[in-house]
Amino acid sequence: MNAVQRTAPLSVLLGAIVSGRGAIISAAAIAFSGIGKGERLWLALGVGVAAVVIGAGIAFVKWRRLTYTVGEADIRVESGVLSRTARSVPYERIQDVSLEAKLLPRLFGLVAVKFETGAGGADDLALQYLTAAQGEALRRLVRERRDEEQAAPTSADPAAPGAADDAEDSKVLYALTPGRLVTFGLFEFSLAIFAVLGGMLQYVDNVTAIDVWNVDLWRRWLGEQGSTVAHLGPYVQVAAALAGLAVLVIIGVATGVVRTVVRDWGFALTHSPRGFRRQRGLLTRSDVVMPAHRVQGLVIGTGLLRYRFGWHGLSFVSLAQDAESESHVVAPFAKMDEIGPIAAAAGFRLPDAATPWHRASERHRTVTTARDAAPFVALTIAAAIFAPFGLFLVPLGLAVIAVGANLYAWEFRRHAIDAAQVYASHGFLSPTQEIATRLKLHSVEIAQGPVARWGGYATVHLGLAGGHFAMHGVPINEARALRAAVLTTISATDYSRLDAPLGKGESQALSAAQPGFSANLRAT
Repeated sequence: MNAVQRTAPLSVLLGAIVSGRGAIISAAAIAFSGIGKGERLWLALGVGVAAVVIGAGIAFVKWRRLTYTVGEADIRVESGVLSRTARSVPYERIQDVSLEAKLLPRLFGLVAVKFETGAGGADDLALQYLTAAQGEALRRLVRERRDEEQAAPTSADPAAPGAADDAEDSKVLYALTPGRLVTFGLFEFSLAIFAVLGGMLQYVDNVTAIDVWNVDLWRRWLGEQGSTVAHLGPYVQVAAALAGLAVLVIIGVATGVVRTVVRDWGFALTHSPRGFRRQRGLLTRSDVVMPAHRVQGLVIGTGLLRYRFGWHGLSFVSLAQDAESESHVVAPFAKMDEIGPIAAAAGFRLPDAATPWHRASERHRTVTTARDAAPFVALTIAAAIFAPFGLFLVPLGLAVIAVGANLYAWEFRRHAIDAAQVYASHGFLSPTQEIATRLKLHSVEIAQGPVARWGGYATVHLGLAGGHFAMHGVPINEARALRAAVLTTISATDYSRLDAPLGKGESQALSAAQPGFSANLRAT
């Protein structure tokens, strides 16, 4: 498959439609303005047609000038109309291959193929657009070349031998049913709709005679409304305020449900011998494949309200990135007994009663408490001197809350290490747990500022490809013992064969590390 190829010809039609969609606002502005007077409708229509024709021409030229070649060792993409750009990405650098289909491309059976290299952003490679069958065949071929397996047939026919191998061996680990999806949305309170309405206000003065940026107009309107409210009486005012608050809550909940349904509709996580496959999305359908050996760590998070009902979210720390995070969300709304099998399939073990947890230093707790309470204490003193009597109680109460919150949070700020993994936990209103395997760690650093040196504690930063892992407030003796244990693992690991089964020497090194670490902790 070394021939030069082009993306799907339907990409030209898609480009023309996108150009026409972008011209709608300009055409509408002309139609509702005084430009052209009686001929403004024809002028608006002409602008729309011209935009479609020009967009189709540009899309055709770009399509003709964009080629890709699937070689034996890399993928080469050449693009550019006047200035040509050629980029080659070796298969060994490709971390994930994902298929993404937004609503409009899906109507034409097209997908965008994204080759994620772990560098993120513009450094990743993408082909827009291929047919769904071509995209799946290309992804399968890249995975085979990358994993140095014997190439399976690469026909674009999805029924070809090898195309369904993963489907036959796949096991569904997690899926969001419509009912659970709506429940998930109820916890995703959002007021993003107001941001959208604020953006739309920028175009109101283009199609109407209303000047939304006229301060006097808004001042006059608020004055009229204030006069009306003032004559309603206290009970009606309270009822109106409560009704307004209820409407705001309803809008926030409804917006959260809609956003969640659009983002996570049809969410399914499957596992096969090749790794994990995640599919989700209503308008934009994404299909991401994550090889199990490239999962660097786990992040188990929750929310302020979700935590009270036992709901959590699981993300994989990977060399590639998700749309809005450095981690791939694989179970956004699940119970802990559902998260356990997913973690086990990725080669991780969740903490249990035998996990050797250790809390952060008590001096770190004291310093953090004093730091967070200090601004409120300063406001209390200033209010007691300059403000009316009794007002100082407000910042004083906030200072007491800050002290109590930090003392309580210290109970949840913990870290642990065993023969195979490292753990960190923080947060008490919505606790977050991070887990990483010691075999994937490539560095360890002990950081201390002046206050930390005085307090005898440190922050331990563990190098983890694709993410970050830190333990805060670790007593310095524990930090040094932890560093020694991790370095023992690093020195015993042959990273050239990291994906192979552990050798005898590596297993012995891992087993020997934990006792030494525990002994040092007992000595402290």
